[in-house]
Amino acid sequence: MTDRPGGRTVIDSPIGPLLLESNGRALTLIRFDGEFEPEDRLAPGAVPTDPVLAAAVAQLRDYFAGRLQVFDLPLEPAGSAFQREVWTALGEIGYGETISYGELALRTGRTTTASRAVGLANGANPIPVVIPCHRVIGANGTLVGYGGGLDRKRQLLGLEAEHAVTAQDRLL
Repeated sequence: MTDRPGGRTVIDSPIGPLLLESNGRALTLIRFDGEFEPEDRLAPGAVPTDPVLAAAVAQLRDYFAGRLQVFDLPLEPAGSAFQREVWTALGEIGYGETISYGELALRTGRTTTASRAVGLANGANPIPVVIPCHRVIGANGTLVGYGGGLDRKRQLLGLEAEHAVTAQDRLL
């Protein structure tokens, strides 16, 4: 495992191995299995020495266990100003909530005619799961487009639906 500030690590998750990268200040990248060589797999229970990666690993583990609904990590996704604006809007979609690409366009101050450009920015999200691009669905309510594949998108939405209901039940 190469675990240095500004480094990378691979964790296991219910949606497959995830590569996490940090620049030492912020999380910069998450990649799905098949998009990287899993040479740096994190041992079960191990904690990276880089504080950003350590926090990301802990929060992702809590998210997948249904104990975390809002990530609190420093993020520095690389992209254009428009892409970063869309990714900021993605971060405002609530846990267990889904919206359409048209609604996402409206949330960025544009009309629904910008939904294609918003969809392209959504698809270029370098920090999936933490920046919840999986919460965007087609206008007719169908699951469309996800860089990690529709099976992963379905799993993430299912996990959130299950745990959102559980959290709400605890409040009653």
